[in-house]
This record gives sequence, C-alpha cells and structure tokens, in this order.
Amino acid sequence: MERLDHFIARANAAYYATHDPFTDFTTAPEITQVFGELLGAWAAICWQAMGAPASVWLAEAGPGRATLMEDAERGLARVAPAFLAARRLALIETSPRLRAIQSAALPHAIHIATLAELPPGPLILLANEFLDALPIRQFVRRAPGWTERFVADATFVERPAHFSGPDVAEASIIETCEPATDFATTLATRLATHGGAALLLDYGPEHTAPGDSLQALRAGQPTNPLADPGSADLTAHVDFQTLAKAATEAGARAHGPLPQGKFLARLGLFQRTFQLARALPPRQATALQAAARRLAEPDQMGRLFKALAICHPALPPPPGFEEP
Repeated sequence: MERLDHFIARANAAYYATHDPFTDFTTAPEITQVFGELLGAWAAICWQAMGAPASVWLAEAGPGRATLMEDAERGLARVAPAFLAARRLALIETSPRLRAIQSAALPHAIHIATLAELPPGPLILLANEFLDALPIRQFVRRAPGWTERFVADATFVERPAHFSGPDVAEASIIETCEPATDFATTLATRLATHGGAALLLDYGPEHTAPGDSLQALRAGQPTNPLADPGSADLTAHVDFQTLAKAATEAGARAHGPLPQGKFLARLGLFQRTFQLARALPPRQATALQAAARRLAEPDQMGRLFKALAICHPALPPPPGFEEP
C-alpha cells in the first residue's frame, strides 16, 4: 500500500521513461505552430518590459518533444532577433528519453531536472501542461473526520489523516498538489529576486472546488488510473487559486487565471492563423483554422484550459492579461 501521490509519481516516472506520450494525448503545440509562435512573442514582450537585459534565461518546464520551443524560436528569429540573441535556453526535464529528443531539436539548450538548478539571472519561463502531471494527494471527508487515499491492489484504501480541510459535505474529496505549490513558490521567489515572468498554461477550474479529478489516458482513451501503473499518463486538474496565492506570498505578482481561449485570442491567435492560412492550399488552410478553434473554443480547450502569469511585482501586466 502506498500513498496516492507516491503511486502517481512512480507511475508517471515509468510512463515517461518508456512511452511516447503523444501517442496517448495531444498538447497545444502539437495542434498548431501558432501556439508556440505566440508564446515566443509573449516572452519577447516581457523581456522588453524587463528593460531588455543583455542576458536572460528562457526556460520551459516539461518541453515534451520540444515542439513549442522550436516554433517559438523560429518565430522569434523573424520578429524579435535581439531577444533571441540575449536568451540562454534551459529545459526542465527528468526523462532521459525525452531529453534525447529535445537535445536533437535544440542542441543549444541546457537540461536541468528542477528549477532550483537554474543558474542565477533574469528568467522568462513557459510551462504548458506541466503542472497537471505532478502528483496529487486526495483527502475524503468522513463523519468521524478526514481520511487520505492510498492505493493497494489497484483499489483505493482510506486511512485516517491529520488534515485541516474546508467545510464540505460528507464524502467530498479535496485534492492537494504539494509539488505544484512548491514549484510556484520557488518560481515566484526566483522572479522576485532576479526579475522576470512566467506563463503557466494547464487545465483546471478557475475556482478551487471539491472533487476527484484524477484521470488516465491510454491511446487517447480514458482508463483506470490505478491499473497497470506506468502504462498510462496520469493527470489531475491544476488548482490555480492555490498557485496564485503561493506566488503572491513569495513576493511575486500573479495575473489570472484567464480562460485559454480568451488569452490566446488577445495574443492574436486568429489573426496569425489567418495570415498563415492565406498561403496554404484550401485543405491545409481549413485544418489550420480548425486547430485554432480547437485551442480557443469554449466547448473544446478554450474554457477548461487556463493561463496564469507570475511576474516580478514591478512589471506591468504581461500580454494577454491587461485589463480591457
């Protein structure tokens, strides 16, 4: 028997070491090149707001196959070459298999296992669908008190827990993600000390609510998250409110969360898509426009996915987060 977060950490480590995750799910950078281009432009504008330092770290947490950063750097070479010349590229990745893929695509990047390993200096960080894979704990409200979920023989087992949770109905489940909160705290402390900005895009509700959000995907289909650990990708909703609070308490400023669709539309998702589509054959142009709608439409990824920015407190609201 092991605690749920320990089970998730072990299962996901095995999964990412042995599987190509993109056979089981598709992320925004794989859907359209415009996503990476927009995030690269977002980073360049933040760099300018920071005073255009001569040297700045550009980091990505959980870079997958490096598609996002490849698209970002290709766009930056066209619209912000000065930022591209100033940036030093770092990739936060623990999977040896994914590190090899990323090094082939971005040979000029350094790899680090944790944000704490990044050398000092101003930082702009991008993280897309990174936090949702971090291990969660689950607590259940029972009449005698709180219990915590453990895993034994592919089933949940509850044990009494010392947990001070909110006032919720009996049988309600409260999820916590200590690694995500720690990441937000470390990131905010770093930004408040050395300057910079971060953009976190992931899925979850705008306001924290009870519920079991743990899910597993295998070959694009939902499956039992407790069965065959290491054979499926395990994820859970991101608690943006808790992350924003942790960042603020660590001395940074949080902006958002905003629905991803609204955020990307403000950055010019549809304008850039239309610009690219004009030069394509009709079938490819239609596919590109459908990809943009997939990212932005409320009934697809536009509402469930959110964008949260964490910045040095002296910086103005970053692109996409300005008040209308």
